[in-house]
This record gives sequence, C-alpha cells and structure tokens, in this order.
Amino acid sequence: MTATGPDVRADAARLIDTVAAGGVAVFPVDVGYAIVGNAEAAIARIFAAKKRSFEKACGMFSNRDMLVNLSRLDERSIAIVDAVTARHGLPFSVVVPYKVDHPFFAGLSPLTRERSSRGDTIDMLLNAGALHDEIARLAWARGLPVLGSSANTSLTGSKYKLMDVEAPVRAAADLVIDYGDTKYSHPAGMGSSIIALPSLQPIRRGIAFDRICDIIRDEFGVDPRGPG
Repeated sequence: MTATGPDVRADAARLIDTVAAGGVAVFPVDVGYAIVGNAEAAIARIFAAKKRSFEKACGMFSNRDMLVNLSRLDERSIAIVDAVTARHGLPFSVVVPYKVDHPFFAGLSPLTRERSSRGDTIDMLLNAGALHDEIARLAWARGLPVLGSSANTSLTGSKYKLMDVEAPVRAAADLVIDYGDTKYSHPAGMGSSIIALPSLQPIRRGIAFDRICDIIRDEFGVDPRGPG
C-alpha cells in the first residue's frame, strides 16, 4: 500500500513473480476475489483447495491484446467486446476459440492446458479492474498465462471480501493480496457474466449481465437473452 492507496504495479509484479515461480496467488478483481497459478502443481492445488470438479475449466486473466492475438474471433466479435469493456467500462468474460498452437501457451503442461480450456475454446476475463489489467499486461509481456477462477469453495458463490474466502482456499496461496471490498457484487454470489463468441450464447448470467446484453442488442442488433 502507498499513502494514496494500493500500489497496483508493485502488487501485480509480485503476483506475476509468484505465478512464474510455480506458486498460487489470491487477489481481488472487480467481480470478486480470484485464485490463480500457471504450473501444473499450482493448478492442482487450486482445484484441491476449492474442491472443484475437473469438469469445470479454469479461465485466463486477459486483456484486449491477448484477445486480438490469441483468439480466432472475427472483427464483429472483437467490436462487441470493445463496446462492453472499453466504451461502457464493464467487466466481461468471453469463451472464445483460441490459437491452441500459439507460442504463448507453449509452456503449459498438457494437464494444465486440459484444466484451463475446453478443446479449442478458452474463457478470457477482461476489464476486471486496475490490478487485473496490470496483471494481464505483465502476463502478456512475459508470455505467462495466468489461470484460475474465483477464490471460494466450489459452488458456494464468489467472495467480495477477502475475509469471506474460506480458510483452506486462502491457505493454498503463496501470496494473498487484500484490497478490501471488490467493486461489484451479486446477490446470488455470481462472478463475471460469461458469453460465448461468436455465437453470443450465454454461459453464465453474472454481474452486469442485463446491461451487457442491452449493449449488444442496442449496438449490434442481437440480444444474447434471445426473443422476449
């Protein structure tokens, strides 16, 4: 912390160094506390601490550069993400076809890749706060995918205060960063809203879901919620 608040750049650098060294980190994004890693043992530790089913893949903490360079999206799909995240300032998770053979993913073990993607698709979280965005920037610069999910026991809902993250989940982390309450919360304990692109199929109705769908409907003529 600095006299004026968190030192986002220093905290992001500490997190990236922790993940690069094979560790696990817990930190806040705008939509709830997250737990992340990269190495196979770190991802296994995350799944064990969360009691998470291996049927549920991790996501990747991302930014626009990563979306453009790693996904196989058309220009319209990129424009949809830009509208939601850049013009309207909302956090957004998108499940996208990705370039499986891109060098950015070369360091992942086969098991880590299996647990952080589904076939040729991956979940990318974008615009989830200053710390998230700096972590994503450093991850892209260093060629280090930062992978994980919400910091909670699986199926108990996202946690918007560090103190609400269950002790076994916190204990699994080599680094814990506490910024107090997250920007958003959800009455059902949901995290980011997730929509598949380019199909616009909703995957999870989370934070700001209706606002996101309204933007897509009003600016691109298609409502992910469907008719009515």
